[in-house]
Amino acid sequence: MKPRVAIDGRLPKAFGLSRQELKRAAENFVARSSARSGIPFREVTVILQDDASSAEVHLAVNGAEGPTDAITQGYDPMPGEEKGVYGEVYVNCDRALKAAPKRRGWSPAKELLLYIAHGIDHLSGADDFSPKDYQAMRRRELSWIKDLTVP
Repeated sequence: MKPRVAIDGRLPKAFGLSRQELKRAAENFVARSSARSGIPFREVTVILQDDASSAEVHLAVNGAEGPTDAITQGYDPMPGEEKGVYGEVYVNCDRALKAAPKRRGWSPAKELLLYIAHGIDHLSGADDFSPKDYQAMRRRELSWIKDLTVP
């Protein structure tokens, strides 16, 4: 069964990506994360946010104040649903637009895709609590993005 991937929220034109391109990238990240973890993904929604919305979700989900780049929220399957990964990845478009110019040779589109890849990686159980785990996640996510055609 192919996982359902949806994109919700406003995608600013400054990213130079269509919603369809963003969805295809997220589907690619889901497939790669599922293959890495051995856990089937069932349903993922990527929610595009601004700083204000990110701050609200960050407080509600993590109990932390202020906006952040990406927040993940995984869910257990409902009775009758197949086992696997169900979740949401909240990504901050404002933060991606501000952060990209600080990285040499890096576009806002790549920054946004990095946030999506990072959230999907977290949904499969990856964590970045230690420097070693953070570096492993970052290498993996950058390799996923490198394999895409991104403006």
